[in-house]
Amino acid sequence: MYYDTLKTVICVFRQLTSSCKVSEERFSLSLNTKCFLQIVWILLEHLLFSLMTLRTFLLIGIAITLSTSSIKAQKSMPAPQAKKQPKELVKHDHRRIDPYYWLNERDNQEVIDYLEAENAYAASTMKDTEALQTQLFEEMKGRVPQDDQSVPYLLDGYYYYTRYEEGKEYPIYCRKKGNLDNKEEILLNVNELAEGQAYCSVVGLTVSDDNKWLAFGVDYQGRRKYSINFKNLAKNTLLPTRIPLSTGRAVWAGDSKYVFYTVKDEVTLRSDKIYRHQLGEDPTKDVLVYEEKDDIYYSYVYRTKSKKFIVIGSESTLTDEMRYLDADNPTGTFSVFTPRQKGHKYSIDHYKDKFYIVTNWEAINFRLMETPLDQTEQKNWKELIPHEKNVYLEYIDIFKDFLVVKERKDGLDAIRVIRWKDQKEHYIDFGEATYSAYLSTNLDFDTPLLRYGFSSPITPNTISDYHMDTREKTLLKQQKVMGEFDPNVYATKYVMATARDGIQVPISIVYKKTTPLDGSAPCLLYGYGSYGISMDASFSYANLSLLDRGFVYAIAHIRGGAEKGRQWYEDGKLFQKKNTFYDFIDCGEYLIEQKYAHEDLLFARGGSAGGLLMGAVINLRPDLFKGIIAAVPFVDVMTTMLDESIPLTTGEYDEWGNPNDINSYIYMLSYSPYDNVEKKPYPHILVTTGFHDSQVQYFEPAKWVAKLRELKTDDHLLLFKTDMEAGHSGKTGRFQALKEVAYQYAFLMKLVKMRN
Repeated sequence: MYYDTLKTVICVFRQLTSSCKVSEERFSLSLNTKCFLQIVWILLEHLLFSLMTLRTFLLIGIAITLSTSSIKAQKSMPAPQAKKQPKELVKHDHRRIDPYYWLNERDNQEVIDYLEAENAYAASTMKDTEALQTQLFEEMKGRVPQDDQSVPYLLDGYYYYTRYEEGKEYPIYCRKKGNLDNKEEILLNVNELAEGQAYCSVVGLTVSDDNKWLAFGVDYQGRRKYSINFKNLAKNTLLPTRIPLSTGRAVWAGDSKYVFYTVKDEVTLRSDKIYRHQLGEDPTKDVLVYEEKDDIYYSYVYRTKSKKFIVIGSESTLTDEMRYLDADNPTGTFSVFTPRQKGHKYSIDHYKDKFYIVTNWEAINFRLMETPLDQTEQKNWKELIPHEKNVYLEYIDIFKDFLVVKERKDGLDAIRVIRWKDQKEHYIDFGEATYSAYLSTNLDFDTPLLRYGFSSPITPNTISDYHMDTREKTLLKQQKVMGEFDPNVYATKYVMATARDGIQVPISIVYKKTTPLDGSAPCLLYGYGSYGISMDASFSYANLSLLDRGFVYAIAHIRGGAEKGRQWYEDGKLFQKKNTFYDFIDCGEYLIEQKYAHEDLLFARGGSAGGLLMGAVINLRPDLFKGIIAAVPFVDVMTTMLDESIPLTTGEYDEWGNPNDINSYIYMLSYSPYDNVEKKPYPHILVTTGFHDSQVQYFEPAKWVAKLRELKTDDHLLLFKTDMEAGHSGKTGRFQALKEVAYQYAFLMKLVKMRN
């Protein structure tokens, strides 16, 4: 009783400190007030922690057979401690001292030495798990088919598909002319490109309309600075032409002689320029056709499904603007579709004599409009699908006789099929509690077949053709799971946790049916909650290794994503960002209360913006989690968002806030993980990063770890692992990436002393 009462008091204090709205005149006073509240908060939490420890001690004999004792860092070598070199950072007359700012000196040998020392310490501490890591890796790898091939699709007289060969890390892109029984033509063998390279990422493969040329992008470093290459498919030779510093994707014009591509700013890596290149010409002579000068926008280029138009998009978090050009007139001038208006998001596609527009104009969850080709102004748009408060319209696919709409409904994916002639409609039934569904490759307008993909935590990814008239499904391929795998031994649930403000937050849960749901199981809770990105529950080869060892795996569909619509996203950004963190904490408490997780064996994992989530929640509730994994974590929010030279900064003001505004500064500072590290106990922590990461620079997690080492008062593990040859997405190659997952899962199992 006393425990629950005290827990309620602390929740009230948290809400008081998080909901304060501070004006510029009250800034210094508010910081002092906040300090006072934090002191009270800390005292209360220490008392709560003591009660929790007592309760755990009383229950531990019957709670779990696995050991849950505190795991001390191994003494084989001392933990590194970065030197302190204080740097004063002043904004709005507020002074911050950053003792580890110097770690952003990428070319400083002392920085390299520190990262390597952390790697050595992590390796030493995890040495007793090496056999387990190998076992986990071999398990995961053993489930992946060595020889695999995608479902072919037909385009311009050729069937295109991707295949893998036994023991090879990278895909081989192929095609066959006219018939799948004909001779195979290899377009690109990425294994050959990757030979001798520590990192190799290939994107944007596109074939010209005349089927003679292939364009593709290659990055050998991991900073997503791709060089576009061109291959003569008849001669099987590469042109000497290389277009550097691009997104890697080229869009062919109708004549197969010109391509359009996007170039990045060399410093910020913002995609801001669209060029036109003539095949075989010197790229230095390429024509700039569009430059986005507003630094909160980035640009891209694509071709409509009909191939009729080339479209240039300018996009920010809140606003879009499109330009279009007839693909058969590549040297012509692009026309603005409808001018940008702050807050107006839209996208366009084309069929016959009309454009189709998915827009949030007077519709927060978006609606569908149409307009004649020569009347693109907003005033001429006609509504086809009206706005619905509880249905989020994500995107569409157009067919001759049908319109297909990808939606989100009740927090889950939905595919809606509408017949043009009579407007009769229906939804595809997926038949599982929680899942992921998407529209696959549909290039033919004149067909009743819709190709879609489906996956769930217990159903491997499937590709099916759906007959939109008869509603018959034809399974084309289901992802193979090698070895012993029976989906019937696992179970899924889709439940709702009540957040502290009464909002119902969805959680997807998967577990093995033999795992007791009595509060004795270890549980890994995953979260993201940013950019309006929905984290749907899908199949994972790797997660089976957790489930088979008695773990419950859960995904918290917290605010900041778009699982429950655009408002779900709006309620987890800017001045509502703390909802994301509180939702995750409340989901964790729900899992314990409902016996899905043992109270001392709840773990958390998140990456990138999900790494920010990890940093924030352990500052708020370090007692809730046994351990966390933070991958490429965005944890130095304030310093990063004040540095306009860092990639993504200016383009994300509408996501996090612009700290040049004092109110945004105060709010962002109140949750920035690095700025809120305190002298107190923290859970076991594993942090990973890539030295060449262009999205979250390596020095953010490096500084965070250094500060945690300095201030944390516990003897829990704190490991920091930097891949010196990778970027934001980690290692390339289908098997190498599994080694990192095996390492992370071995860390979790180390914490519960599992060795099977």
